[in-house]
Amino acid sequence: MFKRRRPYKQIFIITAVSISMIGILMLLDIKLRDVFFNIAEVKTVQLVTEAIQESLQEEAMKENIRYQDLIYIHKDNEGRITLMQADTLKVNRIASNTSMAVQETLENLRRQSFSIPIGQVFGFPIFANRGPRLRYSIMQVGSVKFNITDKFESAGINQTKHTIYLNLDTNVRIVVPSKSGEALISTQMPLTENIIVGSIPDTFVTLPGGILGNVPGK
Repeated sequence: MFKRRRPYKQIFIITAVSISMIGILMLLDIKLRDVFFNIAEVKTVQLVTEAIQESLQEEAMKENIRYQDLIYIHKDNEGRITLMQADTLKVNRIASNTSMAVQETLENLRRQSFSIPIGQVFGFPIFANRGPRLRYSIMQVGSVKFNITDKFESAGINQTKHTIYLNLDTNVRIVVPSKSGEALISTQMPLTENIIVGSIPDTFVTLPGGILGNVPGK
């Protein structure tokens, strides 16, 4: 009787092909995971920025912020500006309330689930909105930090525009399957502005951060 030959060669080929396929699939998984995370990060920054700006606008309308309520301009008998004084307590109160409103907006986003069509991950424009949807979530990291700045700009002959800005910074964590990462989101919104007629002493115009001097938040 003839001994049956063991197909060592076939087993070796099958094993080699299987290992190669597993390696390719693992590399593809890592690559697609990175692409998915990058897309999710871009969409998160856009989504959170829009949500923050909408919250800021709503809060600004609710507060009915007026320039004269925040900045007091003192003039001499000849109408020349001698002093510009900010009501920092009122400015901080408005900024703090706005910050809390933004915090609530971000908390609402945390309760939601977001998704991206798998066609976008593969990068084929024709399939951008097709295929199964890959889900990801957003979580806020830490609290919303804010500071107040202001800026003087020329607005014409003997006229100066004075704008007060609210600057917000927050960190969010993007969580996708098997990966997560953080993104810093910064937003600046003008709270109020005014056109001042007459010359303004350089002392105020050249101050770092304006007359508010980068009023810090929490």
